[in-house]
Amino acid sequence: KSSAASLSCFQRDSQEEDLKPEDYQQFKTLGSACLAEGASEQLLKFVQEEKNQGVVKSMGGVLLTALVNEIVKKDKTQDHCQTAIAHLIKNMLEMIEDIDPGAISETILVLLPHLQTVVLQLEDRRAASLGLSLSALHRQLSRLPVPYTLQQEEEDECGLCGCCSAMALFVRPFVDELRSTDGKGEAADEDEELKVELLKLYAILHAIKEFPSGLVCCSAPKNRTVTDSSLSRDSRACLAYLVFVELLMVESFPAVFSPLFLLQCNMEHIDHLLSRYALKNALMETSLKMVEDNSLPVGLMELRSFYSAPQNLRLILTDCPMRHLRESGLKLFQLFMDKLDNEAKHKFFRCMLKTSNHEGVESYVIKNIRRQIEFSIKSLWFLLQGNPNKWFLGLDLLSILALVFILPHGAETNLLTNMDKIMEGLNLLRYVFLKGKEIRSNVELWEGLWRIKEEYLKMLRVALSMSRAYYSSELKALKEDQKLKVGSNHVDEAGAWVLESALVTFDLMDSLTVRIEEITEETLS
Repeated sequence: KSSAASLSCFQRDSQEEDLKPEDYQQFKTLGSACLAEGASEQLLKFVQEEKNQGVVKSMGGVLLTALVNEIVKKDKTQDHCQTAIAHLIKNMLEMIEDIDPGAISETILVLLPHLQTVVLQLEDRRAASLGLSLSALHRQLSRLPVPYTLQQEEEDECGLCGCCSAMALFVRPFVDELRSTDGKGEAADEDEELKVELLKLYAILHAIKEFPSGLVCCSAPKNRTVTDSSLSRDSRACLAYLVFVELLMVESFPAVFSPLFLLQCNMEHIDHLLSRYALKNALMETSLKMVEDNSLPVGLMELRSFYSAPQNLRLILTDCPMRHLRESGLKLFQLFMDKLDNEAKHKFFRCMLKTSNHEGVESYVIKNIRRQIEFSIKSLWFLLQGNPNKWFLGLDLLSILALVFILPHGAETNLLTNMDKIMEGLNLLRYVFLKGKEIRSNVELWEGLWRIKEEYLKMLRVALSMSRAYYSSELKALKEDQKLKVGSNHVDEAGAWVLESALVTFDLMDSLTVRIEEITEETLS
């Protein structure tokens, strides 16, 4: 007796409501035997016949593995098997759409493994089939109540949490496949369609506790139908904030990503947060703290996000009216500089000195330049390194110092407006010549420093002389004006105090220039 005939007898002898586990196994065995005997056409006819639909809907899923294996062989029965699979998938989707409200989770858990087996093996319209399956599954999941407490999640009375976990397992092979091809040249159209379908699912699942790490770390699809709007990019940035700052579901985040990779991903989100200073600063601080000090390479400075983030911090430091944000911004500015390696620091310092246009920011950068020179000298002493840090103890140092020791308007520069930068620069110059023994071994560097010092101090002395003469005359005129006011005992104390403070500042600058000259002579002698 043939297996096809046995199938027909099985249909007559089986009642849909009385099926037992052994009936499923017998049906699977008969179907596999039909395929082994080359009777795929008879099996397809059985699957499609109207009178058999009750049995096929109940047990057809057990035939999928055998049908898929037959397709893999790519023999003459392939067309029959493809048609049978398509019919069974159609039945499954209809079953999903018609699930009884009391059996949603049980039905989904039974059908998902079979659906996964089939969709993974499809060669044509796989993304479309996956999308239809996910849409149908989501429509049923949305009918289940969402647990709001940890106890409800653990009890999972309605099965939503179990279904979400099963859905995650269902899509994992597709995600792994896309991840293996992500960044390896131009993706195929089918891969792009598949990515779009998965992103649709992730956008839903993160609201019901299945964590979408791809939304934070994976590149967006070239077909921007899902993630094209600014709102979506803003949502991804806020999601990154919730994960890395508020630690929301961070235990579900993959541990394989390096801190540097996460920083690069988050910098894109930080750049997009625009004026949301508190969120942006918190996300940037958390991301930077994951990275080791002196580890960020100079190549990152070429990325738009790594360039714009410190520039936005500069705007907070100079323009933000809220003190607490300025203070947190300054700490973050320092943290960012600490994470850069020597070459990146060198490039960043030059960039800030050229573009900041703010004496306060420039003075803070100059303070960090001194720290780097000091650290480089200590490394020579204590670590006994044969080669000094070329960026801060070599000729490359001169390109930074040339930007530090310059008066923007020559002798007519407003010394009070630029006081912070000038004072920090003079302290740096004094320190450099105090450490002349460590620097003089490099003849070219020493000669360059000497030339910069001579030109700068010469111009500064002229500016000091002009400024002192101007403010002295203003103070004298103010006092004489008060004497001429007959019967008036009122004295403009505030105005006089400002002018006198300016003269004290000029004296302090002058004393520093004198001290630098003395140190230079001592070093030479």
